[in-house]
Amino acid sequence: MNTSPNTSADTKANTVASMSALHASRVAHHKRRKLVNVVAITLSLCAMAFGLFWLIWILFETVRLGIGGLTWSIFSEMTPPPQADTGGLSNAIFGSMMMVTLATVLGTPIGVMAGIYLAEYGQKTWLGSTVRLINDILLSAPSIVIGLFIYTVVVAPMKGFSGFAGVLALALIVIPVVIRTTENMLTLIPNALREAAYALGTPKWKVIGKITLKAARAGVLTGVLLAVARISGETAPLLFTALSNQFWTSSLGEPMASLPVTIFKFAMSPYENWQKLAWAGVFLITLGVLALNIAARVLFRNKH
Repeated sequence: MNTSPNTSADTKANTVASMSALHASRVAHHKRRKLVNVVAITLSLCAMAFGLFWLIWILFETVRLGIGGLTWSIFSEMTPPPQADTGGLSNAIFGSMMMVTLATVLGTPIGVMAGIYLAEYGQKTWLGSTVRLINDILLSAPSIVIGLFIYTVVVAPMKGFSGFAGVLALALIVIPVVIRTTENMLTLIPNALREAAYALGTPKWKVIGKITLKAARAGVLTGVLLAVARISGETAPLLFTALSNQFWTSSLGEPMASLPVTIFKFAMSPYENWQKLAWAGVFLITLGVLALNIAARVLFRNKH
C-alpha cells in the first residue's frame, strides 16, 4: 500500500515541529537553571559577605581594644579592686586553664569510649539509639542548664561553690561534642579496612585500637579541640558552680576565678581599669583558641 506524498510531508512537518518544540523547551529549561544558579550563587555570596563582615569587625575590635590592655602585669598580678593603678588576670588565667584542662582530661576518655561503642557496636541496638538521643539533647542543651544541674546535685548539697563543680559542668559539655565527632570519624572509615583485618584473624578490639581509631585520630583530636574551644569561653556554667575568686587559689574545694566570668564581671562594670582588663582577657581567649586550631591543622595535616 503506497503512502501519499501529502501524508509523508505532514509526518515530516510534525516531526520537525516536535523537535523544534523539544529544543525550545530544553533551551528554556537551561536558561531557567542558569538563572536559578546565578540567584543561588549571589545569595550565597551575600550571606558569606554578611557573616564575614561581622566576624572581621568583631576580630578587629578584639585586637584593637585587647592589645592595648596587654602588659606583663596581666600574667603576674591578680585581679585588682576598682580604680586601682595596677592589676592583672593571673588568678583568672590559672583558674581557667586548670578547670578546662581537668574537664578535658575527665570528659575526653568518656566521650571517645562512648563514640567507639556507638560506631562499632551500637549502630542498630536500642542502647545505641538511646545514647544517641541523650547525646543530641546534651549537644543542643543551653550551657546554663548544665550549670543549674551541677548546682543542684553538687553545689547545693556541698553548701558552697567550688572549682570541682566547675570542672564537672565543663566536662558535661565536653562529652557530647567528643562523642559526636568520634562516632562520625569512625563511621567514615571504610569497612574494607575492618574486613581485611578480620580476614587475617585480628580480634575486634585490636582492629578498633590499631586500625580504625588510628585512622580517625586526626578527626577525633579535632573534636577534642572543638570541645576545648567551646568550654574555654563558657561563662554561665561557671557562674553557678565555680563562681569566682578575686584571689589566687589552686584548691578545687573553693570558689575559683576563671577568665570568662572575670571578663563578664569586668565588662559590665563602670570602671575603666576593669574594662581594659576585660578586653585583654577577650583577646587572650581568642588567641588561645586560634592557636589550638592552627596547631592541630599543622601537626596533623599529613596524618589523615
